[in-house]
Amino acid sequence: MANQKLRIGIIGCGGIANGKHMPSLKKLDNVEMVAFCDIVEERAQKAAQEYGTADAKAYVDYKELLKDASIDVVHICTPNNSHADIAIEALEAGKHVNCEKPMAKTAADARRMYEASKKSDKLLTISYQNRFRPDSQFLKQACQDGELGEIYFAKAHAVRRRAVPTWGVFLDEEKQGGGPLIDIGTHALDLTLWMMDNYKPKMVVGKAYHKLSSRENAANAWGPWDPKEFTVEDSAFGMIIMENGATIMLESSWALNTLEVDEAKCTLCGTEGGADMKDGLRINGEKHARLFTNHISTDTGGVAFYDGEKESEAVVEMRQWVDAILNNKQPTVTPEQALVVSEILEAIYESDKTGQPVFFN
Repeated sequence: MANQKLRIGIIGCGGIANGKHMPSLKKLDNVEMVAFCDIVEERAQKAAQEYGTADAKAYVDYKELLKDASIDVVHICTPNNSHADIAIEALEAGKHVNCEKPMAKTAADARRMYEASKKSDKLLTISYQNRFRPDSQFLKQACQDGELGEIYFAKAHAVRRRAVPTWGVFLDEEKQGGGPLIDIGTHALDLTLWMMDNYKPKMVVGKAYHKLSSRENAANAWGPWDPKEFTVEDSAFGMIIMENGATIMLESSWALNTLEVDEAKCTLCGTEGGADMKDGLRINGEKHARLFTNHISTDTGGVAFYDGEKESEAVVEMRQWVDAILNNKQPTVTPEQALVVSEILEAIYESDKTGQPVFFN
């Protein structure tokens, strides 16, 4: 398959498709987007004209798109509650599947997707693009090389001061399954588990809050929200104990009275050293009986009069995904890993509802 152009269909032509998937795929030479589907026909047609091949087709029903046997891959960019059904049907139709995060609205749906991927000979990945940032790639290599030793305490950061997404279905619990925890907390948790290479949770305690969501005319990056539509939490926090005793603190918010603002970042504490992404990438430790902190530049540096061209993490993500398909390799984000993220997020919501810890196994 090495010289073949992959034929891709896009299901869901809204914000994330236009902001990430389609422009990133457009930059790759070995793919072509041949089909576009959206429940709003005009959106599908517009995407086909802007990103598609000359004969690209537009659909309003994804089931019709999946009938096209010439399509190799589908990208799912729809609300969370539809991820599982579309992904499973796409796998059963013989397509490789890239699904936008989180894996699904519920852990049960995520497990259904995982099981379908195991039965299929096609690949399934979940779109956690923050793994492909230069600082993430550097830190992952440091973790793999043992520079931090055993990582036994970590923090997953997904905190905004006032940046509630007021468009689309972000505030709709029925379609999304939650608010900042499932929306941006999922990125921070994925990043943290990946750095630790630890996917065996033992117990979770969590708390979600609806403290600022009822405010009228609140200050917000995207304009005031409608309190009547704000049916999800405005912030949520969790403590995760892993089977090996490691502890992860997860913090997520769209609206919180804090100046400590960090999104899709993690802090790691190991036996040999620590690291954080809060002020660039910093590695800390002890050497020659002295403490040290190294500020790591992940910029490749430039030459006078030449800046070079840097690929965004979204393009790097799409490149490795396409490479995995063409060369029959495991994608960087596996369904097994994404399933654990969904299970932990759901456990935090469950712990909040019951006021009790949630135990795995």
